[in-house]
Amino acid sequence: MLRKLPMAWLAGLRLTALTSEAATVTIRFKYLTQNPFRSIYFACLAMAAELASGIQAMMHVQAGGPVSMLVVKLEGDFTKKAVGLIRFTCPDGPQIAQAVAESRATGEGRTVVCTSTGLDEAGDVVAVFRLTWSFRAKK
Repeated sequence: MLRKLPMAWLAGLRLTALTSEAATVTIRFKYLTQNPFRSIYFACLAMAAELASGIQAMMHVQAGGPVSMLVVKLEGDFTKKAVGLIRFTCPDGPQIAQAVAESRATGEGRTVVCTSTGLDEAGDVVAVFRLTWSFRAKK
């Protein structure tokens, strides 16, 4: 992670689960992730949410011919102060796999809206991010 995603490494992101169906990434409240309100800075939360969907996209893209991938939209809802260990899970692996396969089959771009939900240690939702990924098979 240090070589490809140095900011994720500095923030302390950890991939804790990865299957073809879902991925979970954690981020902890600490000095480098804090904001002035004594919670995790929203950009650090977004980074963890993006990695939870992006690692699945990378996994599905690497399973065949070359496909470009890019986040084209990001929306976030924040429902509770993010302190402690936050766990972001994205269960959208099947939709990502389908979009990648369709792009390879047709040569056209496909988009997928992935939802990454962040839970605190008590199991309460602290944030929900919706990331729109674009996939296009390379010729």
